[in-house]
Amino acid sequence: MSSVLKNDLFLRALKGETVTRPPVWMMRQAGRYLPEFIKIREQYDFFTRCQTPELASEITVQPIRRFGMDAAILFSDILVVPQAMEIPFEMKPGVGPWLENPIRTPQDVERVTQPDVEISLKYVMDAIRMTNEKLQGEVPLIGFAGSPWTIFCYCVQGQGSKNFDQAKAFCFTHPKAAHKLLQKITDTTIAYLKAKVVAGVHAVQLFDSWGGMLSPEDYTEFSWQYLQQIVTALKAEAPVIVFGKGCWFALDTMAKSGASALGVDWTCAPGMARKFSGGQITLQGNFDPSRLLSPPETIRKMVHEMIRAFGKDRYIVNLGHGILPNIPVSHAGAFIQAVKEYTE
Repeated sequence: MSSVLKNDLFLRALKGETVTRPPVWMMRQAGRYLPEFIKIREQYDFFTRCQTPELASEITVQPIRRFGMDAAILFSDILVVPQAMEIPFEMKPGVGPWLENPIRTPQDVERVTQPDVEISLKYVMDAIRMTNEKLQGEVPLIGFAGSPWTIFCYCVQGQGSKNFDQAKAFCFTHPKAAHKLLQKITDTTIAYLKAKVVAGVHAVQLFDSWGGMLSPEDYTEFSWQYLQQIVTALKAEAPVIVFGKGCWFALDTMAKSGASALGVDWTCAPGMARKFSGGQITLQGNFDPSRLLSPPETIRKMVHEMIRAFGKDRYIVNLGHGILPNIPVSHAGAFIQAVKEYTE
């Protein structure tokens, strides 16, 4: 598929090829901070935007039109997977993800269904095809999913949390049921990502947003083994990027997983990330999203320092987590421009 792309810098970096400059995109680049997105948001609620291919594809290409990043990421949400499993998440204003009746007992786990993703998530596949039509081979398209652990956290907690105490308690008091639910989520996610690749995404990213909530031992048991299953199932079909927020302790294990790249958050220095991951795998990150509030000239200087610290090859410039809603558009532009003008 990369042969028809006008810009394949992102895919070349995933393969570890030598490049003139590293590629750049931003997590959550589609939405939030963009005025053209805010106009759409005023008319349609969150999941309507996700579930309407015309809207999702339009939102996906907006930042590419404005800034010309080296990759687009499909506008969607990690919670479309549990929704397809008949776990009825909604997005509550001022609260975020909300599940009226969280999964709290082994009996609740038994009731969770495993869907035919081609039917229940058809709108995502339609959005992928529509997005590629709009992109016209300009840049690759990334599809994504939440890690089974991160989705499990929302399903058991019922909403966002600072510590996901209910989710952890469920694991430690009902380990058998917890593993059963994690496996159901994993199997659904594998089918979902495979369908996305068939529909036309060029790479997939796994977001383990809450992996850092677990101790290294518990991370291995309740998160990593399921992520490994997904990487193993997908790696022959498309490059896989694994991003675990707060999971620097697992970078060495992740590097041996078959993933093409690892995301790094801003709390781990580039040199340490290279060292922990063994130095042979592409890394992605790790600019502090709040740092985009700095003056553009400071952003430019810091981006160049970051590229020098990671090295231009086997590296994808990104933020250390999603872009914040209050970032000035010109500052996001300064971040992208700084990478494009980088020379050694």
